[in-house]
Amino acid sequence: MVYADYATSTPPAPEVVDEVVRCLREVYASPGSMHRPGREARRVVEGARERVAELIGASPGEVVFTSSGTEANNLAIKGYALANRRRGRHIVTTAVEHYSVLHPLQTLAREGFSVTRVGVDEHGCVRLEELENAVTGETILISVQHVNHEVGTVQEIERVAEIAESRGVALHCDGTCGGGILPVNVEELGVDMYSLSAHRFYGPKGAGALYIARGTRILPLIEGGTQEQGYRSGTENVPAIAGFGRAAELAKAEMEQRLEKLWKLRRSFLRELEGRAEFRLNGHPERVNPVYASVSFPGISGDALVSELTGMGVHASTGSPCMAQAAKLSHVLEAMGLEQELVRGTVLFSFGIFTSLEEVHRAAEAAGAAVRRLRGEEQGEG
Repeated sequence: MVYADYATSTPPAPEVVDEVVRCLREVYASPGSMHRPGREARRVVEGARERVAELIGASPGEVVFTSSGTEANNLAIKGYALANRRRGRHIVTTAVEHYSVLHPLQTLAREGFSVTRVGVDEHGCVRLEELENAVTGETILISVQHVNHEVGTVQEIERVAEIAESRGVALHCDGTCGGGILPVNVEELGVDMYSLSAHRFYGPKGAGALYIARGTRILPLIEGGTQEQGYRSGTENVPAIAGFGRAAELAKAEMEQRLEKLWKLRRSFLRELEGRAEFRLNGHPERVNPVYASVSFPGISGDALVSELTGMGVHASTGSPCMAQAAKLSHVLEAMGLEQELVRGTVLFSFGIFTSLEEVHRAAEAAGAAVRRLRGEEQGEG
C-alpha cells in the first residue's frame, strides 16, 4: 500500500502513540480534581500546552485546547464576532477558505453580520489590494488561511497582518494545514488567533488548539465549566492532548530535516509523473507546503482516477475530505479560475515523513498507468 493522503490526515508518530497509550492506562483522573491523580493529569495537560506554545512561539496561557481544528476555527470566528459585534458587524475572508471557516461565516451572516469574500489569483494567492479595499469602518475581523487545504499555497500572512493592524482589525489565521509542518511564529506573523490540528502533523485525532493573543476578546461556544480559561468547557481529553504535545515537540525538533525530505519527495514525484501523463500542477510554484501535489489531468474524472488508484494500492484524494460526500466541484479550484474539465480531473497526492522514495515512484507509475487506461490509451510501461 502507498498512502498518498497525508494532507488529509497523517499516521501518528510512534512516540505519540506511546504517549497516548500511557495516558489511557495511567493518567485517567480528571485534570480538575485536587487529589494526586488529578494533579498528575493537570501536569500532563499543562506540559502539552507548553510544548504546543513553543511550537508556534506563543505563551502557554495563549493556547486553548479544542477537539479539532474545525472547532478552533469556529471558536475564533464565532467567538470573536459575538464578543465584538458592538464595534462592527463586517468580516473579510477569502474565496478559498476551508468550510470550517466559510460555514461559521454563513451562520453569522444569518445573524446580521456581513461577509466579504476576497478573490485569489491563478495560484490561489489572496489579492491583497482587493482585501485591503474590502475593509470598512464596520470591519472587525479578517480570516485568511495560512496554507490552502487543497493546493498547498502558502499565503503572505505577514502582509495581511500589516493591513489588519493598519486598520485596527483583528486577524484570524486557519493554520491547520501549516502549523507543525512549516515554521510558525505567531508574533512574527502578526496574527491575533491561529488554529492548529494535531492529526495534520503526526499527532492524534480529537486534538486541536487555538492561539488567542493576550487582550483578544472572544466568547466561548461550549459553556458549563471553567476548563481552558473558560473558553472551552468540558473535561479535557488528556490522552489526545498529551499526544498533541508530543507531536508538537517532535515537529519543533525535527522540522528542518522533515522539510528537506518532503521537498525531495515532492520533486521526485512530479519529475516522475511528467514522463507518464499530461497534467497541470495547481498552487503556487514556490510558496507551497511541500506535502501537497495537486494535479489536474485533462479528459478524465478525478473520482474515477482515485478509484483506479485505490485498486492499485495507491491511496490519494480528490480534495477536501470534509465535503467528499457532497458531490460538489472544488470551490478552491473554481476560485483560482480553472476550467471545469480540469477541476473535475484534479487529484491531490500528498506525502509525509514516513513515505519512501520507492513509494513515490510507485505512486507516479500507478497514476500514469491509470490515466492512460481511463483515456483509453495503450498502457505502455508499468
